[in-house]
Amino acid sequence: MFGTLKTLITGANARAEERVRDIYSIELIEQKIREAQAGLQAAKATLASLIQRSRAEGRQIEVLETRVKDMTTRAKEALKAGRDDMAAEAAQAIAGMENELILRRETASRLDTRILRLRQSVEATNRRIIDLKQGAIAAKAVRQEQHIQKRLNTTLAGQSPIGEAEELIERVLSRDDPFEQSEILKEIDQGLSNEDIGDRLASAGFGPATKVTAEDVLKRLSKGK
Repeated sequence: MFGTLKTLITGANARAEERVRDIYSIELIEQKIREAQAGLQAAKATLASLIQRSRAEGRQIEVLETRVKDMTTRAKEALKAGRDDMAAEAAQAIAGMENELILRRETASRLDTRILRLRQSVEATNRRIIDLKQGAIAAKAVRQEQHIQKRLNTTLAGQSPIGEAEELIERVLSRDDPFEQSEILKEIDQGLSNEDIGDRLASAGFGPATKVTAEDVLKRLSKGK
């Protein structure tokens, strides 16, 4: 029982998390990009520090190599002059400097290896961040399009302003013409009061017309010519 409830709660939490991620996907993308940029900046700082150390080691190696050459020359001259004691001191100093050179060259080599790896990592991360930024722009465009489409779908729905306007137009157009209705009412009243009987008889040819028509006016005008 408790296992089932735990599974249901876990599933509900997962679905809720997915809904939150969908709603705030753009914000999450931008946050991840900021985090990636912060990591890239830290990597750049580390790379700069390694390069600085490598250059410092390089300068120290150059100084030691120069000192070894100078000391070697002086030791040779001491040997030629029969100063074996001074030549021995010089040889001991040269040995110490050469041992230091070995250590510094190893350190420089390790630094160069770390610099190469970190530089490649920085370049790859930078390219990925550029791609992420382009993807974020595309995602924003898609999200904006989705919002617009959602608003259009709501507008085109039955209870939308367009739907309501169409319904009102239909109601107005389907109403009866009040003028025509009044004319019909007049005709009905005339029929009930027998006022139109004379007109109907005149139209049938029984007796003169009770009303002047446009046709009568034209005939009179023609006779007056």
